[in-house]
Amino acid sequence: MKELEALVKAYYPKMKTGSEVTETYLDFLKNEYNSDLSKMLFATSLCCDDINVSTDFRRVLTRPFSMGGLGGLPFSGFTGMVAYAHHIPDGGDAFIFYGPHIGMTDEGKLGKMRRPGQKQLTNSCGALMLALQRLQQENEVYVPINSELDYQQTLLERTVMPYKHRILTSANPEKEITDVAYEEIHKKLNMLIRMSRKEFRCDRIFLLGGVIVNTSPEYEDAVEVRNFEIVDTNELDDAVPSFSILESEAFKNL
Repeated sequence: MKELEALVKAYYPKMKTGSEVTETYLDFLKNEYNSDLSKMLFATSLCCDDINVSTDFRRVLTRPFSMGGLGGLPFSGFTGMVAYAHHIPDGGDAFIFYGPHIGMTDEGKLGKMRRPGQKQLTNSCGALMLALQRLQQENEVYVPINSELDYQQTLLERTVMPYKHRILTSANPEKEITDVAYEEIHKKLNMLIRMSRKEFRCDRIFLLGGVIVNTSPEYEDAVEVRNFEIVDTNELDDAVPSFSILESEAFKNL
């Protein structure tokens, strides 16, 4: 494990194991911030990939609200954030864990991993590595085409497209596109929270963001935490959405 840890730290020097991150931040929430965990509503904006179980917040924080889709982008959007805001227990807090994931082989190669029950390597994050492959094609300029049957992948690719030069000229494009995904998830979540500010039935939103590093099944996955903050819903600036549903009864009762 120590050899693999050194390989992970070469790319993610602040990494901790998933269990370490879980215990550290549950302790913070309970003992440093006096949060009643039984009244806390947990949400995630993580990739829908089945491999993303590195942290164990759900052991303590039940009924997680899932915002994320391919790549970890908060595809539940404004409606999803408002619904989450409305579901927080009386007198409770909000806690959102978010970020992309990336695989690592036993030899330290990023972007691939050996999954449980499989011998061959597969991509992780598969959606981000597919987007990277499409950005790298040289025979033509790739333009994501809308498809209602694959809209999450299309939107993910459109999201990373403005960073094409940054990604392709980096020393490690697999890591770079994952870093871009983290930045976009972070930015979009903060915008959605501001848009939904008046809908939150709590004073505090705890945000924990980072990159999950998936390793082989016999090792524990890692997390490099990149953000931990407390958002005071009473002090947020408004970002007013231009949506006609705001005054509807269905919206008020999401």
